[in-house]
Amino acid sequence: MPDKRSAGLLLFRPAGRSVEVLIGHMGGPFWAARDAGAWSIPKGEYGPEEKPEAAAVREFEEELGLPAPGGERVPLGESRQPGGKIVTIWAVEGDLDPDRVSPGTFTMEWPPHSGELREFPEIDRVGWFSPDRAAALLVPGQRIFLDRLGHHVRDVR
Repeated sequence: MPDKRSAGLLLFRPAGRSVEVLIGHMGGPFWAARDAGAWSIPKGEYGPEEKPEAAAVREFEEELGLPAPGGERVPLGESRQPGGKIVTIWAVEGDLDPDRVSPGTFTMEWPPHSGELREFPEIDRVGWFSPDRAAALLVPGQRIFLDRLGHHVRDVR
């Protein structure tokens, strides 16, 4: 069985001598009472028929309900997550008002074994954070992308 793959965009903007990154809190009942380790870079799965960068743009738009920002997409590479999924991320400089986000939804049985299907937002809120604060919030397997973004930003400035 081939590895599951996911792709996404890490939006960043200048903030003084550093940057801020936009991340989203994962929606649904499993993540509702969690904060640390419950945030993610907007991303999603794609199949073999789709190019990773195209999937990253599509998933950004599906998860946030807003068009992906234009501008240079800086490849931050890929990382195998603890569950085995391979995640590929691009960084793009831009700005976005969190109040304009209109997240996509997913359906799941809730409560478990109830037979009742409910709809939940893929991301229930987004925010701009310093890389240090974002690292404390992100699921651990995605923190490497903040390090890679930091190297890119230092090289550019």
